[in-house]
Amino acid sequence: MKLPMRKTRELELEIDEFLDLVLKAALLFQEGIKKYMEEDEEGFEYLRAQIVNHESRADAIRRSVESKLYLHTLIPDMRGDVLGLLESTDKVINQLANTVNQYAVEIPMIPGSLGPMFFELACATASTVESMVLAIRTYFRDPEQVRDQISKCMFYEKQSDQISDRIKRLVFRMDIKLSQKFHVRYFAFHIEGIADQAEDVCDRLAIAAIKRSV
Repeated sequence: MKLPMRKTRELELEIDEFLDLVLKAALLFQEGIKKYMEEDEEGFEYLRAQIVNHESRADAIRRSVESKLYLHTLIPDMRGDVLGLLESTDKVINQLANTVNQYAVEIPMIPGSLGPMFFELACATASTVESMVLAIRTYFRDPEQVRDQISKCMFYEKQSDQISDRIKRLVFRMDIKLSQKFHVRYFAFHIEGIADQAEDVCDRLAIAAIKRSV
């Protein structure tokens, strides 16, 4: 009996570390967008590298957790839901890393007047991810309270949608090249997409929480 208990504790610690990495990546992303808008290339690159490292570590942890769940037949009644949550959450940190990598590769020219709005969008997106992480932690500890954190995630996701929409409306009324307008819209869409992915995780989480409570 001791071996399964020890393995279950190891599993809990790994899931906690995985969620820590997702949260840290979101906060670094928020700061990275700020550095990019300030044209601080060195600061942006430093943060980008950290996000990529966190994403790589999170992938390794996810694979380790998946192996433990199958090899040791741990939490069989929750295994499918946990695997689904890990995989969908992994997509969030992947998208954080992919987005900063796209900034580094394509170097979009964001009009200065839109810089504060892009940072505001990054903040709303980071808050969406933070609420998602808190909701997942609550699922494991007190599933009946998950709904409150999911509601916060949905709130911030709506904010990110609204900010992104304002950016798109403003940029297409600017006297700049159409190609630049499309580029700015593309990168606003990428940031907004991270919040959308976090919302998808919470949709899955809501169903999992109901299953645990019945």
